[in-house]
Amino acid sequence: MGLLTGSASLTRFSVVGELPASFWDVASQRIAAMSFRDIDDTMDEYSIGWVSVADMFDAGFAYSSYAAGDYIALTMRVDERKVAPAVLKKFVMKEEERIKREKQIPRLARAARMEIKERVRAELIRNAPAVPATYDLCWNLADSTLLFFSTSKKAMALLEDLFKETFNLSLILQIPWLTGQHMAEGEALDHYEAMRPAILL
Repeated sequence: MGLLTGSASLTRFSVVGELPASFWDVASQRIAAMSFRDIDDTMDEYSIGWVSVADMFDAGFAYSSYAAGDYIALTMRVDERKVAPAVLKKFVMKEEERIKREKQIPRLARAARMEIKERVRAELIRNAPAVPATYDLCWNLADSTLLFFSTSKKAMALLEDLFKETFNLSLILQIPWLTGQHMAEGEALDHYEAMRPAILL
């Protein structure tokens, strides 16, 4: 589930750091530099970058389609070629048996088996389609909060790295207490220190 769906799971982050004076110009350059690069016609195994929330194939962002008032809406796209361990093992064993029959030997040396495994893996990877995954985000520039439409720890780790590399800003996960502190005003904010979460040993 993502930003444009009827329901979604999400994680809230605080964005830490100062925005540059000419933020939108910098953002345009950095988003373009870190936009997604397709690997379907390459030998690459992995690609990560930004695409439009409306179209996972749009990495050009015509008319700055990621910008909406004080918000930035982007999708982090990750494409990866994978070979299941069981599939790799099957084809490696098959190739080992073929070579043993061809050379009429009872077993292969360790170096030969390693070479076969690497060669078979490279061939399987080359023929495997890249599997895409997309994760939407909405960044509120006015209050420095970011909603990430996933609860996957792996996806959150990827987001933190890509966001830092793109904008030179850090993300801090907002636990409910921090979210409440961010929303509190006046006297409620003054009392927040007294309600700091306890660490249970």
